[in-house]
Amino acid sequence: MFFTYQGRTAACSGDAVTSGNKSTVITAGHCVKLGGVWHTNWVFVPGYHDGQSPYGKWAATKTLSTPQWTASEDINYDVGAAVVAPLDGKKLTDVVGGQGLSFNSGYNKAMYAFGFPAAAPYDGSKLIYCGGTTFKDPLFSGDHGLDCNMTGGSSGGPWLASFDEKTGTGLQTSVNSFGYQFWPHTMFGPYFGDDAKNLYTTAQAT
Repeated sequence: MFFTYQGRTAACSGDAVTSGNKSTVITAGHCVKLGGVWHTNWVFVPGYHDGQSPYGKWAATKTLSTPQWTASEDINYDVGAAVVAPLDGKKLTDVVGGQGLSFNSGYNKAMYAFGFPAAAPYDGSKLIYCGGTTFKDPLFSGDHGLDCNMTGGSSGGPWLASFDEKTGTGLQTSVNSFGYQFWPHTMFGPYFGDDAKNLYTTAQAT
């Protein structure tokens, strides 16, 4: 996804999810709002690779986040959503499909994390993934942790449990959120509890 932040174009990752409006994208909170300001010109580009947009560019009609991220950008609730307008008369998940979601599903789970890291050694042109068993952050958050070397740009990409490598589908249980500078090769993602569930419920009803 691409958007305007502080007058420049920035990028994050995200995914289409099954939803009542067939138009919901889940990402990180800081991919819709950061520094007290909501991003503008927000566009979702599913299947993006090497500068190509095989399924078109879907413009957001609304972006939203959890109450905690909206109010104070609390890293524990770094979850965002966007509702995108139809493109060529079609709704998003009718064109690209969508991942299911899982909430309040616990820690220490086998998961895959996906994203488009853009900071070195990556260039943002390709989908990258990490896989492993998650753990609970022992330091400053209630987040999931995962052994992963993805960099900036991967923020908002989905963490999928019960992932089927053949079909590429799973149940989304987190998003790429942050890493500690002193703890290399580890990604953290917010726990999908009731607040993330309420965000999803609100987004899909929009």
